[in-house]
Amino acid sequence: QVQLVESGGGLVQPGGSLRLSCAASRRIFSTYTMGWYRQAPGKQRDLVADIASGYTTTYADSVKGRFTISRDNAKNTVYLQMNSLKPEDTAVYYCNAFKRIGIIDYKHWGQGTQVTVSS
Repeated sequence: QVQLVESGGGLVQPGGSLRLSCAASRRIFSTYTMGWYRQAPGKQRDLVADIASGYTTTYADSVKGRFTISRDNAKNTVYLQMNSLKPEDTAVYYCNAFKRIGIIDYKHWGQGTQVTVSS
């Protein structure tokens, strides 16, 4: 059974920082692209950042320069360092593991962690 467990969410003031962590099942982690998505109330779930098995990263324009995604394969963990947080960053953040084998996509999701940016 594949499991992704997020942690690190919470309430932070504008301009503050948080670091999210996602611990993954060992047998999937190193070969998957790991990503963070977020979903605000009434909106769709959107990609925030992802990092491939070869460490190539992708960021949404809205978080470039403020967020940093990283992975530690030895710990089976992916991180999202969020700095200079804004109220519009408020959302539930979901960890995602993705791999394409042939024509089949394998996707796994965590349960989500709430991030609230408010004064």
